[in-house]
Amino acid sequence: MEKADQTTVLLFVFILSIYMLSLMGNFLIIVIVLAELLLHTPMYFFLGKNSFLDIWYTSVTVPKLLANFLSRSIAITVNECVTQYYFFLSLGATECFLLAVMAFDCYLAICSPLRYTTIMNHRLCFHLSASSWVGGFLSLLLPTILISQLSFCGPQKINHFFCDSDPIFKLSCSDIYLKEAIAYICSSVVILSSFLIIRSSYINIIANIVKLTSAKAWKKPFSTCASHLTVVTIYYGTIIFTYVSVFYCVITPLLNPLICEKMAIRKILPFNSKYQKILEMGGNVYR
Repeated sequence: MEKADQTTVLLFVFILSIYMLSLMGNFLIIVIVLAELLLHTPMYFFLGKNSFLDIWYTSVTVPKLLANFLSRSIAITVNECVTQYYFFLSLGATECFLLAVMAFDCYLAICSPLRYTTIMNHRLCFHLSASSWVGGFLSLLLPTILISQLSFCGPQKINHFFCDSDPIFKLSCSDIYLKEAIAYICSSVVILSSFLIIRSSYINIIANIVKLTSAKAWKKPFSTCASHLTVVTIYYGTIIFTYVSVFYCVITPLLNPLICEKMAIRKILPFNSKYQKILEMGGNVYR
């Protein structure tokens, strides 16, 4: 029993540390983007919005996990589960759409650099960001309403900190076929549509890059997309392994600000001889 208690305490401290680092990292990105004039560009505008999203995204599940460690209970009621399901998946859908918008932004910057500042103005950036949030929360509204109308014959508690639709369906004594199909279709449409936009953007980016003749010319566009592509790979990679939920809920929001901070630091380095070589190697078309 004592060994189990020690393990619980270690897990609690470990998860709490990651959660606090994630919050601080994302808050730091937001503050840097707002305070530094050099970062008032579309790319960093979207990065700031992504960090703000990650703060809420990780806060939907991790506090419940930490509370479970303290109470030695992993149960969650059906009503809590439905609420968590809606906010978690809606925020996840919002991130899918936001990553797609960022991919489109990279595409315009690399493939249409002369028209970029005209097209990607502040108004369009705001509308794209707002559309990501509205689309994310509307896309999971119908399945959530249908799930909330299910009837339950047995215990209305789920032994898990993270709530997906499957545990709710298993507890229900209603006919779940149609509701399950709609939930699956809505989630699939969000993931596939955003992924196809990202894929299409990068296909055009790569097609544009291969036309460049010098290796030095290749570095700028690759530097522009590298951090975003890393975030996309982590995010969609963890979606594939959905059942590895601790990594999906906790680790991903921590890695995003670390990647973004590297981009921000590179952007605001003083332009002098000491950093000339770094900027030449890692510069991007957003400057």
